[in-house]
Amino acid sequence: MAKPIIIFDYDGTLHNCAIVYKTAFLKVYDQLIRDGFAQPRTFRDKEISQWLGYSATDMWNTFMPQLNAEQQHTYSKLIGKYMHIGLQEGKARWYPHAMDVVKQLKQDGYPLILLSNCSVSYMEAHKAYFGLQDLFVGFYPCERYHFIPKYEVFEYIKKEHPGKYIVVGDRFHDMELAKHHHLPSIGCLYGYGSDGELDCADDQIQDITELPSVLEKLKS
Repeated sequence: MAKPIIIFDYDGTLHNCAIVYKTAFLKVYDQLIRDGFAQPRTFRDKEISQWLGYSATDMWNTFMPQLNAEQQHTYSKLIGKYMHIGLQEGKARWYPHAMDVVKQLKQDGYPLILLSNCSVSYMEAHKAYFGLQDLFVGFYPCERYHFIPKYEVFEYIKKEHPGKYIVVGDRFHDMELAKHHHLPSIGCLYGYGSDGELDCADDQIQDITELPSVLEKLKS
């Protein structure tokens, strides 16, 4: 029997992106101050990481709705630029053992897909840097689909990769996808979700190393 396709979120599920995102966010906020769009303030880490998992459009519409679309695009690209610099400087990190888990799942016969609320260039850079091309059968950055919700991008996934699915992620966007399409889901409590955000998941994990055994349970 064919194994289910695992739809992975990326940031907060496999990639511990807070490491590079915090630096990029603060640099861009400083630029917003210089440009007259913001006032100096101090951010707690949780205030910054809450945006991880959001599409750029949703993040800016919530964080600074007074900016017009062109301005949002400019500052969003600037965050992406600083995150790419962090990647090239070797500061980007996957969660401990996450790469080992992904490789083991592929070896065990699970088809793996990445679905992320990120830009195309971001996903391509991470594919190249971490050598992901041979580990996943499909890559779906939401920018390619004009940042429509993940549950809508899934319509493209199921046409290109028909089968049964399990969704693995750390934010409500992933649970929304699973609920909308009646798919089993696993919530990653170590990620960037707020308290209770993953309560609707079929199962939850505190560490990525728990994933293989939980997958076995869900697919049976």
